[in-house]
Amino acid sequence: MNNLCADIGYRSLNKFGELLCGDSVEAVEQADSSDSRIIVLADGLGSGVKASILSTLTARIIATMMAEGLDIEDCVATIAATLPVCSVRGVAYSTFTIIHLIENEEAEIIQYDNPHVIMLRGGRYVELPATILKIDGKEIYKSRITLQPDDIFIAMSDGAIHAGVGRTLNFGWQREDIIEFSETFCEAGYTAKTLTTILLDKCDELYGGQPGDDTTFCVVRIRKREPMNLLIGPPAKPDDCSKMMSLFFSKEGKHIVCGGTTSMIAADHLRRKLFPLLDFADPDIPPIARIDGVDLVTEGVITINKVLSYAQNYLDDNEAYTEWSFKKDGASQIARLLFEEATDINFYVGKAVNPAHQNPDLPISFSIKMRLVDELAACLRQMGKNIKLSYF
Repeated sequence: MNNLCADIGYRSLNKFGELLCGDSVEAVEQADSSDSRIIVLADGLGSGVKASILSTLTARIIATMMAEGLDIEDCVATIAATLPVCSVRGVAYSTFTIIHLIENEEAEIIQYDNPHVIMLRGGRYVELPATILKIDGKEIYKSRITLQPDDIFIAMSDGAIHAGVGRTLNFGWQREDIIEFSETFCEAGYTAKTLTTILLDKCDELYGGQPGDDTTFCVVRIRKREPMNLLIGPPAKPDDCSKMMSLFFSKEGKHIVCGGTTSMIAADHLRRKLFPLLDFADPDIPPIARIDGVDLVTEGVITINKVLSYAQNYLDDNEAYTEWSFKKDGASQIARLLFEEATDINFYVGKAVNPAHQNPDLPISFSIKMRLVDELAACLRQMGKNIKLSYF
């Protein structure tokens, strides 16, 4: 077991005029190991409803079967027997790319008819060694490589390499062009989701905002685990303050304290002064404070509510990235720490009822605070974070 984990992000553009995308991505854990995952990007034949059904079934069948330990030969045979045959092309299933992460130590990459996966190591392109398998009359490329921190794998559908054809580029955005483009920013520390956003936005630009094909990127970034700890709310029993603070501050990693009363309790526990900062980086978000020994001190419910909205957008189109990626308010700083830095997040949630929240003029209640924390934790799990919730 090593200290590596996988950051996985994917996004798609629909072909112009289509309501459904003909590409699908599935990412599932191996049945017997939470550190082994199967990521499948499938590109259905054609576009629209038919392509969407083909790609969705292909991705789910392969991901489910491989997660249960079946080999690629069985997966391909099942797809061929399950999906309808295209009357025009005579082919029964979509193209696909599989990235199989094994205990976060090795990656097995299996590719059929999609543009080949781009691997970046140390910020530079690395050619993947491959063997060719003949399965059901199809040539399937198979590679296996030992993982290192900051390895990046970029899988894509053929809509990516067709971007710009007949518009801005004669022959489309070729794989070599994508490699060169990716090498310019891959070392900036972006998350996998942000990398997919950058790549997809470039494709959309080359297509002139009217994609001629369904376009999907899936990025896998290998990184070292980074623990993070967030404390919000005082405990229901005042006698538990010392226990809660001792557990929180004993944890490895950065520490975020949210809430006015909570920050006073933390400062008292550390025997340090609490310094409120009166500059409003964002007029809608209460200002932050400082305590020596704490990485970030913010207000509670209003700030976390904004972080939740950023998290929900991150899982959707990630357009709010241009806001939280550089702003200095508490919500933006928490978003950067949780979305970009953290891999394992420990929540310490106090269940005391805040008297200030009992004001009928304020739209805040104990149940709202609990809901915000639960929903934020769920969003972070969808991002691939390991989440632990402790209530006091």
